[in-house]
Amino acid sequence: MVLAFILQAAGGSVLSWIFPALMLAFFYFFFIRPQVKKQKDQTAFSSDLKKGDEVVTTSGIIGQINKIESNVITLEVDSKTFIRVVSSAVSKEMTDMYKGKPK
Repeated sequence: MVLAFILQAAGGSVLSWIFPALMLAFFYFFFIRPQVKKQKDQTAFSSDLKKGDEVVTTSGIIGQINKIESNVITLEVDSKTFIRVVSSAVSKEMTDMYKGKPK
């Protein structure tokens, strides 16, 4: 009986918090959490790159890693044709699509 009275008295304030809490949960599970996971996968992918890997950059350039310096990667895009890109320009998502791996 006391619990029913407390819930009835606080009913308006409890209901006013339910919708924002549900919206916050929705944004977290459908927007924030997947982006954090995607960023974590990209970071792990970037740290695992090694000489000889075939990769795709975010701009769509396909090449084989020839040399890795601190944050600069030298890609061989054709026979005796090399370009230097920043390591963050190598895309895990595009490399997986190029190699035919599922997401």
